[in-house]
Amino acid sequence: MKIYTKKGDNGETSTLGGSRLVKHHIKIEAYGTVDELNAYLGMLRDQEISQAIKNEVILIQDRLFSIGSYLASDQDKKDQRLPDLKSEFIEDLERQIDKMDELLPVMKNFILPGGHPAVSVCHISRCVCRRAERRVSELGEIERINPVILPFLNRLSDYLFMLGRKISLDLHAKEIPWIPNK
Repeated sequence: MKIYTKKGDNGETSTLGGSRLVKHHIKIEAYGTVDELNAYLGMLRDQEISQAIKNEVILIQDRLFSIGSYLASDQDKKDQRLPDLKSEFIEDLERQIDKMDELLPVMKNFILPGGHPAVSVCHISRCVCRRAERRVSELGEIERINPVILPFLNRLSDYLFMLGRKISLDLHAKEIPWIPNK
């Protein structure tokens, strides 16, 4: 099978159900941004981080693919088989956040992103995750969104912030507090 079809040469693409949309449609923006986030998480996996964190990230990437399939599907086609999205996905992130929070020093200021390439990738991923959340929220104004997706993205951005802090701790990278007007 060839990777190129030439069907998108005029600025349109197909959803999973076969509908044609312009490539700048909010639906395409929403699942495209989730895909971009997934790619950044792949780059995070390639950093100097523990195997346990890599395994967590792989699980999150799998869940993002499931979310992307929901976002890319046609709402009016009932015969589509999509992977399950479960509220446990959100609860898993909350448990991981709580575990990291127990290990980390208390924050007294905002923290400037950076300190190590792996930490920087966490912060870039967090920002892309927030953008994905905004795009999905916007899509929700015109079609029904699975009720797991927005809370998952919201919690994932919190997880990525905490993961950046945890990786800073693990790698002995310095966190630089933001002190306004210094």
